[in-house]
Amino acid sequence: MDRSSRYLVTGGAGFIGSHLVDALLANGHSVVVLDDLTTGRQDNLARARTNPHFQFCRGSVLDAQLVDELVKNCDTVVHLAAAVGVKLIVEQPLRSFVTNTKGTETVIEAALRQDRRILIASTSEIYGKNSSGPLKETSDRVLGSPCVARWSYSTAKAVDEILACLYHQERGLKSTVVRFFNTVGPRQSPAYGMVIPRFAQQAVRGEPLTVHATGGQRRCFLHVADAVAALLLLLDDPKAVGETFNIGGEEEVTVRALADRVIAQAGSTSRVEHVSYAEAYGPGFEDMERRVPDTTKLHLLTGWRPRHTLADVIADALTDARAASVAHDPSARVPGAPGGRLPVPHGPVAETAVAGR
Repeated sequence: MDRSSRYLVTGGAGFIGSHLVDALLANGHSVVVLDDLTTGRQDNLARARTNPHFQFCRGSVLDAQLVDELVKNCDTVVHLAAAVGVKLIVEQPLRSFVTNTKGTETVIEAALRQDRRILIASTSEIYGKNSSGPLKETSDRVLGSPCVARWSYSTAKAVDEILACLYHQERGLKSTVVRFFNTVGPRQSPAYGMVIPRFAQQAVRGEPLTVHATGGQRRCFLHVADAVAALLLLLDDPKAVGETFNIGGEEEVTVRALADRVIAQAGSTSRVEHVSYAEAYGPGFEDMERRVPDTTKLHLLTGWRPRHTLADVIADALTDARAASVAHDPSARVPGAPGGRLPVPHGPVAETAVAGR
């Protein structure tokens, strides 16, 4: 990367965005964050705010004039702003659809006008109910009825990808699309239905870990530091322009086994409680039994491999949950932290260090 690069990161106060911001600043770049703080948090940018090369702008990607001005004053755009999380998507599908389609179109058009390279975040939800083996970027999309809220999100992100593809093919937009699979780590809120932060919060509180349906659903989880490492490598490689890449973990686990591992690592007395999808998300919710990524394309271009294990991912989620529990009630005793004190972080996952090739 050019050491003098200036990045615009939309959604930069969010989970993945804030870690990317920290990494870009650590690498000597200037960063401007655009975020409306709907799901992002100012606390996520505490480290960034100490850097003189960081700027924050509170606003929406739907504000075309603002977006155009910010894009004009940067070298590269990373578009992460989106309505995310199964819970939010199911509860507010219209807001999710509008933000994820009109917002992306606004940012893409600004990047085209200003001739800026853009990396656009998509999602494994693109694949819908396709539960076949590891999913390649060319794997089929298998969707349910358009009346089911979950598939409106998948469709919105597909529209985003189509826009990026067509603007690249027909108008020369320098775009790259990444599809994030389940990504976990510090700063991820359990409020939007993310499974590992929710399990970690329940475990440190001694509450039942709520597993949806049988718990036989199979997933892979990636540490956010590894996700950011992949982003940096793609941003640094001109051969990524015009391409789409999966970014996800390699260690497959059932949700029930995941719950058991969280309880064990937390030293918690929590039990597992099964709840139906209808109880969790309302009637008509649809899920898939297996969703795991094939990241061969990313590896062949960049040499990227995840460096953190599932145990690392769970450890960081528990550290976050314990910190949140003590912040809420300083007198609280939490599993794994005698006397209510937090365990001292240790090892490479205590920080959000970015793995390289």
